[in-house]
Amino acid sequence: MTHLAKRTAQVMPFYAVDLFKQANALNAQGRDIISLGIGEPDFTAPAQVLETLNRAARAGLSGYTPPAGIAPLREAIAHYYSQSFGASVDAKRVVVTSGASGALLLACMALINPGDEILMPDPSYPANQNFILGAGGVPRLIPCQAAQRFQLSAADIRVHWGPSTRGVLIASPSNPTGTTIAREDLRALIAEVRARDGFVIMDEIYLGLYYGDAPQSALTLDDNVIIINSFSKYFHMTGWRLGWLIAPEPMVPAIEKLAASLAICAPSLAQHAALTCFEPEVMRIYENRRLSFKQRRDYLLPELERLGLHVPVTPDGAFYIYADIREHSQDSDDFSHRLLHEASVAAVPGRDFGPAHARHTMRFSYATGLGRLQEAIARIEHFLEMD
Repeated sequence: MTHLAKRTAQVMPFYAVDLFKQANALNAQGRDIISLGIGEPDFTAPAQVLETLNRAARAGLSGYTPPAGIAPLREAIAHYYSQSFGASVDAKRVVVTSGASGALLLACMALINPGDEILMPDPSYPANQNFILGAGGVPRLIPCQAAQRFQLSAADIRVHWGPSTRGVLIASPSNPTGTTIAREDLRALIAEVRARDGFVIMDEIYLGLYYGDAPQSALTLDDNVIIINSFSKYFHMTGWRLGWLIAPEPMVPAIEKLAASLAICAPSLAQHAALTCFEPEVMRIYENRRLSFKQRRDYLLPELERLGLHVPVTPDGAFYIYADIREHSQDSDDFSHRLLHEASVAAVPGRDFGPAHARHTMRFSYATGLGRLQEAIARIEHFLEMD
Protein backbone atom coordinates (compact mmCIF):
# COMPACT_ATOMS: atom_id res chain seq x y z
CA MET A 1 0.00 0.00 0.00
CA THR A 2 1.24 3.48 -0.88
CA HIS A 3 2.26 5.45 2.21
CA LEU A 4 0.77 8.87 2.57
CA ALA A 5 2.92 11.90 3.30
CA LYS A 6 3.23 12.78 6.98
CA ARG A 7 1.59 16.15 6.40
CA THR A 8 -1.73 14.42 5.70
CA ALA A 9 -1.84 13.35 9.34
CA GLN A 10 -0.95 16.86 10.49
CA VAL A 11 -3.73 18.61 8.57
CA MET A 12 -6.29 20.11 10.91
CA PRO A 13 -9.85 18.83 10.42
CA PHE A 14 -12.58 21.34 9.63
CA TYR A 15 -15.54 20.46 11.85
CA ALA A 16 -17.76 23.18 10.38
CA VAL A 17 -17.70 21.28 7.10
CA ASP A 18 -18.61 18.03 8.88
CA LEU A 19 -21.47 19.84 10.59
CA PHE A 20 -22.59 21.19 7.21
CA LYS A 21 -22.65 17.63 5.84
CA GLN A 22 -24.70 16.40 8.80
CA ALA A 23 -27.15 19.27 8.41
CA ASN A 24 -27.52 18.55 4.69
CA ALA A 25 -28.15 14.86 5.41
CA LEU A 26 -30.90 15.78 7.88
CA ASN A 27 -32.40 18.21 5.37
CA ALA A 28 -32.42 15.41 2.79
CA GLN A 29 -34.44 13.34 5.26
CA GLY A 30 -37.07 16.07 5.41
CA ARG A 31 -35.87 17.91 8.53
CA ASP A 32 -35.88 21.72 8.43
CA ILE A 33 -32.39 22.57 9.66
CA ILE A 34 -31.53 26.22 10.31
CA SER A 35 -27.83 26.66 9.70
CA LEU A 36 -25.95 29.06 11.94
CA GLY A 37 -22.85 27.09 11.09
CA ILE A 38 -21.28 27.57 7.69
CA GLY A 39 -19.72 30.96 6.91
CA GLU A 40 -21.47 31.54 3.60
CA PRO A 41 -23.65 34.59 2.91
CA ASP A 42 -27.25 33.88 1.95
CA PHE A 43 -26.91 36.68 -0.61
CA THR A 44 -25.44 35.85 -4.01
CA ALA A 45 -23.88 37.94 -6.76
CA PRO A 46 -26.09 40.84 -7.92
CA ALA A 47 -27.82 40.60 -11.30
CA GLN A 48 -25.40 43.10 -12.85
CA VAL A 49 -22.45 40.81 -12.07
CA LEU A 50 -24.27 37.83 -13.60
CA GLU A 51 -25.01 39.85 -16.74
CA THR A 52 -21.33 40.71 -17.09
CA LEU A 53 -20.44 37.04 -16.65
CA ASN A 54 -22.82 36.07 -19.45
CA ARG A 55 -21.43 38.75 -21.76
CA ALA A 56 -17.88 37.59 -21.06
CA ALA A 57 -18.83 33.99 -21.79
CA ARG A 58 -20.52 34.93 -25.08
CA ALA A 59 -17.47 37.00 -26.03
CA GLY A 60 -15.23 33.98 -25.52
CA LEU A 61 -13.26 35.48 -22.62
CA SER A 62 -12.76 32.09 -20.99
CA GLY A 63 -9.13 31.48 -21.89
CA TYR A 64 -6.12 31.71 -19.63
CA THR A 65 -5.28 35.13 -18.20
CA PRO A 66 -1.89 36.33 -16.95
CA PRO A 67 -0.98 34.52 -13.68
CA ALA A 68 -1.47 37.74 -11.68
CA GLY A 69 -4.90 38.38 -13.21
CA ILE A 70 -6.31 40.72 -15.83
CA ALA A 71 -4.97 44.26 -15.57
CA PRO A 72 -8.39 45.99 -15.25
CA LEU A 73 -9.30 43.86 -12.22
CA ARG A 74 -5.94 44.46 -10.54
CA GLU A 75 -6.47 48.19 -11.06
CA ALA A 76 -10.05 48.02 -9.75
CA ILE A 77 -8.92 46.24 -6.58
CA ALA A 78 -6.15 48.80 -6.01
CA HIS A 79 -8.70 51.62 -6.43
CA TYR A 80 -11.12 49.85 -4.06
CA TYR A 81 -8.45 49.75 -1.35
CA SER A 82 -7.77 53.44 -1.85
CA GLN A 83 -11.44 54.47 -1.82
CA SER A 84 -12.78 52.13 0.87
CA PHE A 85 -9.85 51.37 3.18
CA GLY A 86 -7.55 54.39 2.95
CA ALA A 87 -4.59 52.49 1.49
CA SER A 88 -2.65 53.68 -1.53
CA VAL A 89 -1.87 50.56 -3.55
CA ASP A 90 -0.12 50.24 -6.91
CA ALA A 91 -2.01 47.77 -9.11
CA LYS A 92 1.29 46.01 -9.85
CA ARG A 93 1.23 44.77 -6.23
CA VAL A 94 -2.14 43.05 -6.63
CA VAL A 95 -2.24 39.37 -7.58
CA VAL A 96 -5.67 37.91 -8.39
CA THR A 97 -6.03 34.40 -7.01
CA SER A 98 -8.35 31.40 -6.88
CA GLY A 99 -10.11 32.60 -3.74
CA ALA A 100 -8.47 33.71 -0.51
CA SER A 101 -7.27 30.11 -0.23
CA GLY A 102 -5.17 30.60 -3.36
CA ALA A 103 -3.80 33.83 -1.92
CA LEU A 104 -2.84 32.16 1.36
CA LEU A 105 -1.22 29.29 -0.49
CA LEU A 106 0.93 31.67 -2.54
CA ALA A 107 1.86 33.81 0.47
CA CYS A 108 2.89 30.79 2.53
CA MET A 109 4.84 29.18 -0.31
CA ALA A 110 6.66 32.47 -0.95
CA LEU A 111 7.55 33.24 2.68
CA ILE A 112 7.84 30.05 4.75
CA ASN A 113 10.79 27.67 4.82
CA PRO A 114 10.54 24.17 6.32
CA GLY A 115 10.62 24.44 10.11
CA ASP A 116 9.66 28.11 10.25
CA GLU A 117 7.27 28.83 13.11
CA ILE A 118 4.30 31.12 12.46
CA LEU A 119 2.36 32.63 15.37
CA MET A 120 -1.44 32.68 15.23
CA PRO A 121 -4.16 33.52 17.75
CA ASP A 122 -6.23 30.85 19.43
CA PRO A 123 -9.10 31.09 18.44
CA SER A 124 -8.63 31.42 14.69
CA TYR A 125 -9.86 29.96 11.40
CA PRO A 126 -8.61 26.34 11.33
CA ALA A 127 -7.77 26.06 7.62
CA ASN A 128 -5.10 28.78 7.94
CA GLN A 129 -2.92 26.36 9.88
CA ASN A 130 -3.01 23.94 6.97
CA PHE A 131 -1.52 26.43 4.53
CA ILE A 132 1.40 26.88 6.91
CA LEU A 133 1.79 23.12 7.25
CA GLY A 134 1.59 22.70 3.48
CA ALA A 135 4.57 25.05 3.08
CA GLY A 136 6.55 23.05 5.64
CA GLY A 137 6.04 25.54 8.43
CA VAL A 138 4.89 25.07 12.00
CA PRO A 139 1.73 26.90 13.09
CA ARG A 140 1.85 27.90 16.75
CA LEU A 141 -1.43 28.88 18.36
CA ILE A 142 -1.16 31.46 21.15
CA PRO A 143 -4.11 31.44 23.60
CA CYS A 144 -5.83 34.83 23.45
CA GLN A 145 -8.39 36.03 25.97
CA ALA A 146 -11.53 38.16 25.83
CA ALA A 147 -9.65 41.07 27.43
CA GLN A 148 -7.51 41.27 24.27
CA ARG A 149 -10.51 40.72 21.99
CA PHE A 150 -9.24 37.18 21.25
CA GLN A 151 -6.49 38.74 19.11
CA LEU A 152 -2.69 38.53 19.21
CA SER A 153 -1.01 41.46 20.94
CA ALA A 154 2.40 43.08 20.93
CA ALA A 155 3.00 41.49 24.36
CA ASP A 156 2.32 38.05 22.83
CA ILE A 157 4.98 38.71 20.21
CA ARG A 158 7.53 39.64 22.87
CA VAL A 159 6.75 36.58 24.99
CA HIS A 160 6.32 33.90 22.32
CA TRP A 161 8.75 34.87 19.56
CA GLY A 162 11.46 32.23 19.45
CA PRO A 163 14.54 31.37 17.41
CA SER A 164 12.45 29.58 14.76
CA THR A 165 9.68 32.16 14.55
CA ARG A 166 9.41 33.79 11.14
CA GLY A 167 6.15 35.72 11.19
CA VAL A 168 2.49 36.00 12.18
CA LEU A 169 -0.81 35.23 10.47
CA ILE A 170 -3.68 37.29 11.84
CA ALA A 171 -7.18 38.35 10.79
CA SER A 172 -9.16 41.51 11.41
CA PRO A 173 -12.16 41.13 11.54
CA SER A 174 -11.65 37.58 12.70
CA ASN A 175 -13.31 34.25 12.13
CA PRO A 176 -14.68 32.94 14.56
CA THR A 177 -14.97 35.97 16.86
CA GLY A 178 -15.93 38.79 14.51
CA THR A 179 -13.56 41.06 16.41
CA THR A 180 -11.06 43.53 14.99
CA ILE A 181 -7.66 44.55 16.31
CA ALA A 182 -7.72 48.13 17.58
CA ARG A 183 -5.58 50.38 15.39
CA GLU A 184 -2.97 51.29 18.01
CA ASP A 185 -2.76 47.66 19.15
CA LEU A 186 -2.16 46.58 15.56
CA ARG A 187 0.48 49.27 15.12
CA ALA A 188 2.31 47.99 18.22
CA LEU A 189 2.04 44.35 17.09
CA ILE A 190 3.45 45.12 13.64
CA ALA A 191 6.32 47.09 15.20
CA GLU A 192 7.26 44.12 17.41
CA VAL A 193 7.25 41.76 14.42
CA ARG A 194 9.27 44.18 12.29
CA ALA A 195 11.82 44.63 15.08
CA ARG A 196 12.46 40.88 14.76
CA ASP A 197 12.71 41.01 10.96
CA GLY A 198 9.49 39.03 10.64
CA PHE A 199 6.54 39.21 8.27
CA VAL A 200 2.86 39.90 8.87
CA ILE A 201 0.18 38.16 6.79
CA MET A 202 -3.13 39.93 7.40
CA ASP A 203 -6.40 38.25 6.49
CA GLU A 204 -8.77 41.10 5.57
CA ILE A 205 -11.48 38.89 4.05
CA TYR A 206 -14.14 40.45 6.29
CA LEU A 207 -12.85 44.04 6.22
CA GLY A 208 -15.76 45.12 4.03
CA LEU A 209 -18.19 43.66 6.58
CA TYR A 210 -17.26 46.07 9.36
CA TYR A 211 -19.91 47.81 11.48
CA GLY A 212 -17.99 50.64 13.11
CA ASP A 213 -16.62 53.79 11.53
CA ALA A 214 -14.84 53.64 8.17
CA PRO A 215 -12.54 50.59 8.20
CA GLN A 216 -8.84 50.96 7.40
CA SER A 217 -6.51 48.36 5.98
CA ALA A 218 -3.38 47.29 7.84
CA LEU A 219 -1.53 48.75 4.85
CA THR A 220 -2.22 52.22 6.26
CA LEU A 221 0.10 51.30 9.15
CA ASP A 222 2.77 49.35 7.28
CA ASP A 223 3.03 49.13 3.51
CA ASN A 224 4.88 45.80 3.73
CA VAL A 225 2.07 43.80 5.33
CA ILE A 226 0.94 40.96 3.04
CA ILE A 227 -2.82 41.28 2.54
CA ILE A 228 -5.26 38.45 1.84
CA ASN A 229 -8.78 39.24 0.63
CA SER A 230 -11.60 37.66 -1.32
CA PHE A 231 -14.77 38.16 -3.35
CA SER A 232 -16.50 35.51 -1.23
CA LYS A 233 -17.76 37.41 1.81
CA TYR A 234 -18.50 41.11 1.21
CA PHE A 235 -19.10 40.47 -2.50
CA HIS A 236 -21.08 37.23 -1.89
CA MET A 237 -19.34 35.17 -4.60
CA THR A 238 -18.24 32.11 -2.59
CA GLY A 239 -18.29 29.52 -5.37
CA TRP A 240 -16.72 31.82 -7.95
CA ARG A 241 -13.32 31.12 -6.33
CA LEU A 242 -11.87 34.57 -6.69
CA GLY A 243 -9.64 36.44 -4.29
CA TRP A 244 -6.52 38.54 -4.21
CA LEU A 245 -3.20 39.11 -2.52
CA ILE A 246 -1.44 42.46 -2.05
CA ALA A 247 2.31 42.12 -1.56
CA PRO A 248 5.36 44.40 -1.47
CA GLU A 249 6.41 44.96 -5.07
CA PRO A 250 9.76 43.07 -4.78
CA MET A 251 7.80 39.92 -3.82
CA VAL A 252 5.43 39.98 -6.78
CA PRO A 253 7.66 38.34 -9.43
CA ALA A 254 8.27 35.32 -7.17
CA ILE A 255 4.55 35.09 -6.37
CA GLU A 256 3.65 35.29 -10.07
CA LYS A 257 6.13 32.52 -10.81
CA LEU A 258 4.50 30.32 -8.17
CA ALA A 259 1.01 31.23 -9.39
CA ALA A 260 1.86 30.26 -12.97
CA SER A 261 2.69 26.72 -11.86
CA LEU A 262 0.22 26.19 -9.01
CA ALA A 263 -2.93 27.60 -10.63
CA ILE A 264 -1.97 29.10 -14.04
CA CYS A 265 -4.58 31.77 -13.32
CA ALA A 266 -7.74 32.48 -11.35
CA PRO A 267 -11.04 31.62 -13.13
CA SER A 268 -11.08 33.91 -16.14
CA LEU A 269 -14.84 34.46 -16.50
CA ALA A 270 -15.09 35.24 -12.79
CA GLN A 271 -12.34 37.84 -13.18
CA HIS A 272 -14.17 39.64 -15.99
CA ALA A 273 -17.48 39.53 -14.12
CA ALA A 274 -15.92 40.83 -10.90
CA LEU A 275 -15.12 44.14 -12.56
CA THR A 276 -18.80 44.99 -12.24
CA CYS A 277 -18.64 44.59 -8.44
CA PHE A 278 -16.93 47.96 -8.17
CA GLU A 279 -19.47 49.96 -10.17
CA PRO A 280 -21.23 52.56 -7.96
CA GLU A 281 -24.71 51.09 -8.46
CA VAL A 282 -23.50 47.62 -7.47
CA MET A 283 -21.49 48.91 -4.52
CA ARG A 284 -24.70 50.45 -3.19
CA ILE A 285 -26.26 46.99 -3.26
CA TYR A 286 -23.37 45.60 -1.25
CA GLU A 287 -23.59 48.41 1.27
CA ASN A 288 -27.30 47.76 1.80
CA ARG A 289 -26.52 44.10 2.35
CA ARG A 290 -23.81 45.00 4.85
CA LEU A 291 -26.41 46.93 6.83
CA SER A 292 -28.64 43.83 6.72
CA PHE A 293 -25.85 41.83 8.36
CA LYS A 294 -25.51 44.50 11.02
CA GLN A 295 -29.26 44.33 11.67
CA ARG A 296 -28.97 40.56 12.12
CA ARG A 297 -26.05 40.95 14.53
CA ASP A 298 -27.94 43.56 16.52
CA TYR A 299 -30.90 41.17 16.84
CA LEU A 300 -28.93 38.05 17.67
CA LEU A 301 -26.54 39.47 20.28
CA PRO A 302 -29.14 40.35 22.97
CA GLU A 303 -31.16 37.22 22.22
CA LEU A 304 -28.19 34.92 22.82
CA GLU A 305 -27.37 36.79 26.02
CA ARG A 306 -31.00 36.44 27.14
CA LEU A 307 -30.73 32.68 26.66
CA GLY A 308 -27.55 32.46 28.75
CA LEU A 309 -25.21 32.12 25.77
CA HIS A 310 -22.81 34.84 26.88
CA VAL A 311 -20.88 36.85 24.28
CA PRO A 312 -17.69 38.04 26.02
CA VAL A 313 -16.65 40.43 23.22
CA THR A 314 -19.08 42.23 20.93
CA PRO A 315 -18.18 41.43 17.32
CA ASP A 316 -17.68 44.51 15.16
CA GLY A 317 -17.27 42.74 11.83
CA ALA A 318 -17.81 39.57 9.78
CA PHE A 319 -21.01 37.57 10.46
CA TYR A 320 -20.07 35.49 13.50
CA ILE A 321 -20.78 35.55 17.22
CA TYR A 322 -18.42 33.65 19.53
CA ALA A 323 -20.42 32.64 22.58
CA ASP A 324 -19.62 31.11 25.95
CA ILE A 325 -22.00 28.21 26.67
CA ARG A 326 -20.86 27.34 30.23
CA GLU A 327 -24.20 28.31 31.74
CA HIS A 328 -25.66 25.32 29.89
CA SER A 329 -22.81 22.92 29.13
CA GLN A 330 -19.13 22.19 29.66
CA ASP A 331 -18.90 20.24 26.40
CA SER A 332 -19.44 22.22 23.19
CA ASP A 333 -19.22 19.10 21.01
CA ASP A 334 -22.10 17.51 22.85
CA PHE A 335 -24.06 20.77 22.97
CA SER A 336 -23.62 21.28 19.22
CA HIS A 337 -24.68 17.69 18.49
CA ARG A 338 -27.79 17.96 20.63
CA LEU A 339 -28.67 21.38 19.23
CA LEU A 340 -28.56 19.94 15.72
CA HIS A 341 -30.47 16.75 16.39
CA GLU A 342 -32.95 17.98 19.01
CA ALA A 343 -33.51 21.61 18.00
CA SER A 344 -32.65 21.40 14.28
CA VAL A 345 -30.17 24.28 14.60
CA ALA A 346 -26.59 23.94 13.36
CA ALA A 347 -23.80 25.85 15.16
CA VAL A 348 -20.08 25.08 15.27
CA PRO A 349 -18.37 23.78 18.43
CA GLY A 350 -15.29 25.59 19.68
CA ARG A 351 -12.77 22.86 18.88
CA ASP A 352 -12.69 24.02 15.27
CA PHE A 353 -10.85 27.18 16.25
CA GLY A 354 -8.18 26.00 18.69
CA PRO A 355 -7.95 24.21 22.04
CA ALA A 356 -7.81 27.21 24.41
CA HIS A 357 -11.57 27.79 24.56
CA ALA A 358 -12.78 24.68 22.74
CA ARG A 359 -14.90 23.09 25.47
CA HIS A 360 -16.98 26.09 26.44
CA THR A 361 -17.46 28.11 23.23
CA MET A 362 -19.49 27.93 20.04
CA ARG A 363 -19.61 30.00 16.89
CA PHE A 364 -22.99 31.20 15.65
CA SER A 365 -23.11 32.57 12.09
CA TYR A 366 -25.72 35.14 11.14
CA ALA A 367 -25.20 34.68 7.39
CA THR A 368 -28.90 33.83 7.07
CA GLY A 369 -32.07 35.87 6.97
CA LEU A 370 -33.57 37.64 9.98
CA GLY A 371 -36.71 35.52 9.91
CA ARG A 372 -34.68 32.32 10.08
CA LEU A 373 -32.60 33.77 12.93
CA GLN A 374 -35.79 34.50 14.86
CA GLU A 375 -36.99 30.94 14.31
CA ALA A 376 -33.58 29.61 15.39
CA ILE A 377 -33.78 31.58 18.65
CA ALA A 378 -37.26 30.18 19.31
CA ARG A 379 -35.98 26.65 18.75
CA ILE A 380 -32.91 27.16 20.97
CA GLU A 381 -35.10 28.63 23.73
CA HIS A 382 -37.43 25.62 23.59
CA PHE A 383 -34.44 23.25 23.60
CA LEU A 384 -32.95 24.93 26.67
CA GLU A 385 -36.30 24.89 28.49
CA MET A 386 -36.65 21.15 27.83
CA ASP A 387 -33.07 20.40 28.86
